[in-house]
Amino acid sequence: MPSSEVMHKFKAGTLKSGRSGKTVTSRDQAIAIMMSEKQNEAEHGGTYVSGGERKNPLEGTRRRRHK
Repeated sequence: MPSSEVMHKFKAGTLKSGRSGKTVTSRDQAIAIMMSEKQNEAEHGGTYVSGGERKNPLEGTRRRRHK
């Protein structure tokens, strides 16, 4: 998700935290998520789509087989 959407989702009450999936209630935690999203966008050259926002959430999670 683009970092600009993070605060909108926080104010709407739909922003979820990482592993636990609980709703974020702290403004400080929402800002930390936004900064993390900005860093991921910078590393990936533009928009970064996190695992929960992908069309297929299992895409790219398959383990490789050992030969």
